[in-house]
Amino acid sequence: MKTPFFLSILILLTSKLVFAEVQMPNIFGNHMVLQRDQLNPVWGTATPGERISVRIGGQSHSTYAGPDGRWKVKLRAMSAGGPHALEVKADNELRFEDVMVGEVWICSGQSNMQWSLNKSDGGDLEIPLANEPMIRMISIPQLGTQVPQDNFNGKWEHSSPAIAAEFSAVGYHFGQRLKQALGVTIGLIDNAWGGSAAEAWVPRDILEADGHCDAYLAEWDKKVAAYTDEVHAEKVARLEAWKANGRKGRAPWPNDIRVGQHRPANLYNGALHPIIGYGIRGVIWYQGETNSGRAANYNHLFPLMINTWRDHWKQGDFPFYWVQLADFSKELPDPQQNSWWAELREAQTNTLSLPNTGQAVIIDVGEGRDIHPRNKRTVGDRLARHALAKDYGFNIASESPRYSKMEISGGEVNVTFDHVSAGGLYAFDVPEVKGFDIAGADGVFRQATASIEGKTQVVVSHPQIANPAAVRYGWAENPVLNLFDRNGLPVTPFRTDDGTLGQETPAAE
Repeated sequence: MKTPFFLSILILLTSKLVFAEVQMPNIFGNHMVLQRDQLNPVWGTATPGERISVRIGGQSHSTYAGPDGRWKVKLRAMSAGGPHALEVKADNELRFEDVMVGEVWICSGQSNMQWSLNKSDGGDLEIPLANEPMIRMISIPQLGTQVPQDNFNGKWEHSSPAIAAEFSAVGYHFGQRLKQALGVTIGLIDNAWGGSAAEAWVPRDILEADGHCDAYLAEWDKKVAAYTDEVHAEKVARLEAWKANGRKGRAPWPNDIRVGQHRPANLYNGALHPIIGYGIRGVIWYQGETNSGRAANYNHLFPLMINTWRDHWKQGDFPFYWVQLADFSKELPDPQQNSWWAELREAQTNTLSLPNTGQAVIIDVGEGRDIHPRNKRTVGDRLARHALAKDYGFNIASESPRYSKMEISGGEVNVTFDHVSAGGLYAFDVPEVKGFDIAGADGVFRQATASIEGKTQVVVSHPQIANPAAVRYGWAENPVLNLFDRNGLPVTPFRTDDGTLGQETPAAE
């Protein structure tokens, strides 16, 4: 049946009213921070073909909404300062007040980045001091979906005791250091979700095209197909029964894997996509615990994730600094031949091959009984060292000492390190260096005797190993170690072997 003429007119008028209003995602708003000294994209939607004008700080731009209603302009680079007003006009007008220009950083990852200030060591002291109008914060809600989102429910706010208390502790301490050093407004975007897997932060098509995740994607597709609405309803019913029966034992929470933080691409679509393109200086990242059982895959996946973010942001190789996994679990008396946690740390260190990257080593900060170290200040400080040294020109140490080479002489191994401060290596607490293991050709590692030689070398040996073949340092979930440089930066855990030492080589056919 044809639509009556008067109803057709009503639909057209209604459509005009719906689409005429220029709209912008919530990453733009009052109190926001724009990245200084670079072009800043500004975008939104309007009626297709509608003219949009954008003004801020004496500059103006205009464009037209495309056939899909989307529009974008790029603001010219601005110096730090403000406050400014950002005006966006079409048939209607949007006006954002108290806009500052400064430094913008994304704080992303899983629970250790999400971990709030009010749950951290010293939080009771930091929170009353958090009235910081030069620190602005916005948090992205935790939404997992296979459909790319264009917006989210959130807004920029000044740092205050109430806001900072619930914000990322690592992000807050990082931002505090930058504000104190730079004297400009700092914008922090909290985009972390506890327990999230790295592959959840990568688009599905990128994972498929890469080819390294085929088996994992197939496994996930099978799990999602089996997790029906009926299955979820049964889990919800079990939770309600648990409540009705006095809430005894652990709660059977009905986590829906289809919209959770582990499913590949879910967080890229739901949490990252709405802000991609917003002008930033860089990213700080704290994640890896969830991927720790798949370190070999993380060797490829983590660089893929970083490169994908950079490609989609279209802002070049922006700085990307991460936290290496802390010490965790039981301290074991004997060397570990295999360590899934240590292998994940190694994969993180290997990713330093990418440009404009840095790693905050916190092998001294963790807690054996808790995967969430409460000392977030040290973590934030070590990330801030990378940014201050590499992006802002401060003459301070940022890199933890890293293994460079080894030389075998008789029964001793001389290990040389790079990135050692002028003060040289230092054994904390006691003169003896702890944390080194050594093996011969049989691949059996034993606790080594180690001593500092000069400023950048450590001599390692064991009385029962006459012909050393490999050395490891900190190769355990929770190693006992004490080697630092004079700035208090811990030596990066490493191994000189590839894990196959001592294994029999198959005979050639």
